[in-house]
Amino acid sequence: MSNAASSAVAGAASGLPVGRGLLYLIVAGAAWGTAGAAASLIYRSSDLGPVALSFWRCAGGLVLLLAVHLLRRRSRPAVREPLGRKALRVGVTGLGLAVFQTAYFAAVESTGLAVATVVTLGAGPVLIALGARLTMGERLGGGGIAAVAGALSGLVVLVLGSGGAAVRPGGVALAVVSAAGYSVMTLLTRWWGRDGSADASGTTLWAFAVTTACLLPLGLAEGLVPHTAQPAHVLGLLVYIAAVPTALAYALYFAGAAVVRSATVSVIMLLEPVSAAVLAVALLGERLTSATLAGTLLMLGSVAGLAAAEARGAPSERATPEEAALV
Repeated sequence: MSNAASSAVAGAASGLPVGRGLLYLIVAGAAWGTAGAAASLIYRSSDLGPVALSFWRCAGGLVLLLAVHLLRRRSRPAVREPLGRKALRVGVTGLGLAVFQTAYFAAVESTGLAVATVVTLGAGPVLIALGARLTMGERLGGGGIAAVAGALSGLVVLVLGSGGAAVRPGGVALAVVSAAGYSVMTLLTRWWGRDGSADASGTTLWAFAVTTACLLPLGLAEGLVPHTAQPAHVLGLLVYIAAVPTALAYALYFAGAAVVRSATVSVIMLLEPVSAAVLAVALLGERLTSATLAGTLLMLGSVAGLAAAEARGAPSERATPEEAALV
């Protein structure tokens, strides 16, 4: 079966068209990028640490997702899935999310934001492309390889263009661990979403429950209650982080990642540093450099090209599961 047919089958089985899945991922990637700007404002106004911030982000997102889940359950029938498989899927996804977030924060602390971002987000698409090829037979093709190469080049130019980055082996290793956690989460979401029997909203909810439980002891050790002279300001930013780049973005991410090829997902998620760079210039007063502009254009062009190719390659996304199986 071709890659296009595979995406079409997944979309038909889950009820979500591939085109809509792409839109969900684009919105999720852009929303993720706003978390960094909000976190910077929190760090300026309080002494809250990165692990504690990650805990409150996940805990707040969990509360919001639970409320939405309870409302949806009354109006929509639940997706039937064997209990053992659901427990395994949710547990592994939650652990992958915890490793992804925590190892990234640790990498930032060890080797700096620039290097940690390049290694984590740069290694992610490579690991995912290899994993998807080995486990699901997904092929990028010449255009896909060029798009990934262009996106990664744009990432390097965007983040390292200003220079002054210090590379520390320990921090690089942590960034690779973070990329591995993200890759496992993405690949398994795609793997279990291919037959349409995985509930994306349930996956997001319970994965956040697992992640919150994993981060709680680390957050307690760091200090969960921030000291600040602007409590309302910090609380408002925490609510925003929990609602938009967490509850909304991850719900859209898990839904879209179930029907879109894994390598495409990983490249679209590179919109996160683009969004963060735009906000850094617009809201935080950072300079718009030629490197920022060039890197942003490279990444946007690569994401747009790969998303267009994915959408063109799914002509049967409106087909029934029986029709799509014949493609």
